[in-house]
Amino acid sequence: VASPHHTTGRAKVSHAVVVIFLEFFAWGLLTTPMLTVLHETFPQHTFLMNGLIQGVKGLLSFLSAPLIGALSDVWGRKSFLLVTVFFTCAPIPLMRISPWWYFAMISVSGVFAVTFSVIFAYVADITEEHERSTAYGLVSATFAASLVTSPAIGAYLSANYGDSLVVLVATIIAVVDIAFVLLVVPESLPDKMRLTSWGSPISWEQADPFASLRRVGKDPTVLLICVTVFLSYLPEAGQYSSFFLYLRQVIEFSPAAIAAFIAMVGILSIIAQTLLLTYFMRTIGNKNTVLLGLGFQLFQLAWYGFGSEPWMMWAAGTVAAMSSITFPAVSALVSRIAASDQQGCVQGMITGIRGLCNGLGPALYGFIFFLFNVELNEFTFQQDNDPKHTKPTIPGPPFLFGACLVLLALLVAIFIPDHHSMAVKTYTDTRKISTSNNLQSLNPLPASEEDIEPLLQDSSM
Repeated sequence: VASPHHTTGRAKVSHAVVVIFLEFFAWGLLTTPMLTVLHETFPQHTFLMNGLIQGVKGLLSFLSAPLIGALSDVWGRKSFLLVTVFFTCAPIPLMRISPWWYFAMISVSGVFAVTFSVIFAYVADITEEHERSTAYGLVSATFAASLVTSPAIGAYLSANYGDSLVVLVATIIAVVDIAFVLLVVPESLPDKMRLTSWGSPISWEQADPFASLRRVGKDPTVLLICVTVFLSYLPEAGQYSSFFLYLRQVIEFSPAAIAAFIAMVGILSIIAQTLLLTYFMRTIGNKNTVLLGLGFQLFQLAWYGFGSEPWMMWAAGTVAAMSSITFPAVSALVSRIAASDQQGCVQGMITGIRGLCNGLGPALYGFIFFLFNVELNEFTFQQDNDPKHTKPTIPGPPFLFGACLVLLALLVAIFIPDHHSMAVKTYTDTRKISTSNNLQSLNPLPASEEDIEPLLQDSSM
């Protein structure tokens, strides 16, 4: 993965950072308009439809990510960056033209909406192993940073100048991003590497999304970690897809408050994933950091489930930011457990499971909201003289269900052994990994030589 020579134009990590920032900045602007359009298009079953749209998109991404990754190894990263950025941003102008096409396009765009896997491969091409985890951290933090500012700007523009302007601005930013990839971003794969693989067809084993899932059961420890990831990430993906809608309609946050909420959680998450994560890894160790993160997640989901007051949402939001340490900690744990030639394989399994959750989670949450009949009758609330109707005992049933899943994840994670060498060779990776002691920056514990794979800090987009 790592090519020692930087003789490929001047491909830099900063190129990757700009591409990610612009893409998610454009989408972040649309947070407020999107909620409005969702509600106008599907007034009856807003949560259910939102879940299904996001669910289809997530499943398609899960199916196509390995194939696109394998193809980019052959045809170079630049062309695929162009394709993924173009399709991720293609639905944006449709929001104003035709909402139905917009939502159809969002679900179909899932096939190509895997910018992250291409970006991580791009970064891997141009960084040495020891600087890779820092580079991934940078890309992940950029993703968080772009979402800190843009919803607030979007809400402000929408309140003062209407949604059409926001969509226009987002479209312009998306076009700038595509132009940047086309004109500025150099190819990161050296030609001689591409030519050797050009004649050879890609192996279908590489492109099969279920291949990694089938290998999960071969090693008990990996199985435990994978089950933990599945149980904890399923509610997270569902929460991510429906949460702003829930704040807006059920808790009745104003657009400005939602934007401020996202900004607060974003900033705190960046702090949690950098400073606090390093601190906890040093003091309480890797496995306990995972358990701590799951504990935070359990607490915040239960709080969202029972909380009906706005201040509870803010308080639970700070806890949610703390729980963002779970995934980097799990990745570090995996990289310690896996043998040096199996990093990619095992990280691939974890990413595959997260991809699956990105499809199942939103659909599951939408379905539970639908079952418990939490509908968005914001308009009936104002017409009724009866103040606020009677509030249900459990305002957010899906969050409570999520909390139960996380409780199971905690119980499973307790059984993950601290020290373990993978007995079963799940499949030998042909890559030669240099045996210099490249410890991950956030992992001061003694570990095997690691190849920090591009799938490490895959974001929850």
